[in-house]
Amino acid sequence: MDHEAIREEEEEEEEEDQILPGFRFFPTEEELVLFYLHNQLQGWRKDIHRVIPVVDIYEIEPFNLSRYSGERCRRDSEQWFFFVKQQEREARGGRANRTTSSGSGYWKATGSPTYVYSSENRVIGVKKTMVFYRGKAPTGTKTKWKMNEYKAIQDIIPPHYPSSSTPIPQASLSYSPFNRILILYYY
Repeated sequence: MDHEAIREEEEEEEEEDQILPGFRFFPTEEELVLFYLHNQLQGWRKDIHRVIPVVDIYEIEPFNLSRYSGERCRRDSEQWFFFVKQQEREARGGRANRTTSSGSGYWKATGSPTYVYSSENRVIGVKKTMVFYRGKAPTGTKTKWKMNEYKAIQDIIPPHYPSSSTPIPQASLSYSPFNRILILYYY
């Protein structure tokens, strides 16, 4: 292949990577769990981090997280997606530490976790909603930062999806260090 053909091919790839105005990365919950989280857990798609990067969001203030978002979300001013590694204490069965490393605030779960269903009405994950509070727990001040955490159900990550007669499985916390996707948004 000559240099001109290589240059044209590279330019075409760059054009394909650019997002036109009006287009948004807006996956469904099913797509988040079955495609993005599933591929992350299995390590099948290395390019997935261009869309959803791995970031320890507890090291960064929520208002600074947009600069760490993936290529497809960078221009979005409302929501950003991140894979988050499981914390060591969480891997041993403890609770995750959701306090920022600077100590300026913490993420607090609101409501009860809910199941995420596939289009075939099968449980594929668990969703938990959290709100960011400034200050120290339990006397912090609620902010407008909100986050949805999605965890995959271990039983569906291969070899098959559970049948409708299978009891609802528990969210997996131990089979991968990347067991969740977080969607952060400001409302």
